[in-house]
Amino acid sequence: MLERSDAEPKPRRPGTAAAATAPIRLEAPGGLASSAMLASLAAHTVPGAERTDPTTGTHERLVHTAQGAVAVSVRLDDHGVDLTVHASPDVMAAVVPAVRSWLDLSTDLGAVRTALRADPLLRPLVDARPALRVTGTTDVFQTAVTTVLGQQVSLAAGRTFAGRLVVAYGQPGPHRFTQFPTAAVLAEVRPEELQAAVGLTSSRARTVRALAEAFADRGHSPGDAGLRLTRDELLAVHGVGPWTADYLEVRTGSRDAFAPGDLVLRRALGGISPAEAARRAEAWRPFRAYALVHLWTATAYAPDTGSGRRTQAGSDALRQEVELAPRSQFGHTGSTR
Repeated sequence: MLERSDAEPKPRRPGTAAAATAPIRLEAPGGLASSAMLASLAAHTVPGAERTDPTTGTHERLVHTAQGAVAVSVRLDDHGVDLTVHASPDVMAAVVPAVRSWLDLSTDLGAVRTALRADPLLRPLVDARPALRVTGTTDVFQTAVTTVLGQQVSLAAGRTFAGRLVVAYGQPGPHRFTQFPTAAVLAEVRPEELQAAVGLTSSRARTVRALAEAFADRGHSPGDAGLRLTRDELLAVHGVGPWTADYLEVRTGSRDAFAPGDLVLRRALGGISPAEAARRAEAWRPFRAYALVHLWTATAYAPDTGSGRRTQAGSDALRQEVELAPRSQFGHTGSTR
């Protein structure tokens, strides 16, 4: 049980360390495909704003609460996560549900497995990773911006762009993190300045600015994990196409969301068209997002050994895949108006 204190906490300067709570165990009913999920988190870690340590199976980031940004650490294993919060215990009521939602820890995967195993293509993928979950987000604006920054470049380049954005426009946060810049801040930055500071193309810089304006106009606050923009409003943003809108639906908790135009998905299905992929996926309802993640994982990550641990050769292949594959392989953004 956590100990509580009624004493008034002393204010801390941004960036200074806070006392950590004792780790809290968050079980995942039906297990957790920790290796694959950690690989996904590592591939998309934003330098300065997040940290991933594959050796310890740990990922750290900031989660926003009514009391401000707090640093959290999750250590993933095959049954759930150990959550450590670097803040006072009063924030736990907000942090725990945010983490459970982000890592999809509350879903009972029994129905998902039954539905997807009925498909001969998905059956071996589900059997290989029966506890694979759909990773969500702790801030949909950050997810939207990093998705745009990764268009048509490698995952490593996308992380580099995101890190530069954090350095240029982020604010100091707790636990030696820098907070990802808010929509309100980026909405005031000229595209030419974004282009110079981050190294983006002029079109990509305009997309980041337009996306920030759209989110700011809808009153997005740091830590909002749900979209306040409709699909049509997203598609009206310069540089945002159907795949980006589909991807954000997957990341914001729609477990039947699907991205029929995704290149990896279509290759995994034999090189079929988006329309054919959409028809093929009808049999996977209402769990199309899980099918999508299974196909992504099987294609993009090195195969696991039977024990669920990657071999050294598999780990090397994974690193090469993550560092060298163009981000466009992991999804086509459609129109770049």
